[in-house]
Amino acid sequence: MKPKTKASTVEQYLAEATPERREILEKLVHVISGAVPEINKHFYYNMISWGLYKYKYASGREGEWPLIMLANQKNYISVYVCAAEKGKGYLAENNKERLGKVSVGKSCIRFQKLNDINLDVLAELCKKAERLVKDGNFAM
Repeated sequence: MKPKTKASTVEQYLAEATPERREILEKLVHVISGAVPEINKHFYYNMISWGLYKYKYASGREGEWPLIMLANQKNYISVYVCAAEKGKGYLAENNKERLGKVSVGKSCIRFQKLNDINLDVLAELCKKAERLVKDGNFAM
C-alpha cells in the first residue's frame, strides 16, 4: 500500500520521502529519464510518471495511462513498465530473472534497496517500452 501523499508535483513527492528513500527515488528518476529523454516526466495518479498513451481494449474500453511509473510504497519501491510486446507479453514479467532481487508482476517491479535491481536492465526495458509505442508494436 502506498503511503498517503499530499504531493501534486514530482518535487513535492520526492521531498515527502525519507532521506534514504529520496536518494533511491532520485537515482531511479535519473536512470529512467536518461533512458527515455524524449518522454515527459510528470506527476500522475500519485506517482512519478513518464509519458501518457491512449489504449483501447478488445472490449472497446478506452483510456490513457503512463508508460512508466515510479512509486514510493510503504515497504518497497515500485516501478511500473506498462508495456507488452504484441504476442509476447509484458516486458517486466518476461525479464524478471534479469532484473535482480526483485518481485515482479505483469508490469510491476518491486524492491527494497537500490542494489536489489539491475539498473541497466531497467533502463533497457524503459527504452524498449518507448520503442514499442513508437513502432506501434505495443499491447496492453
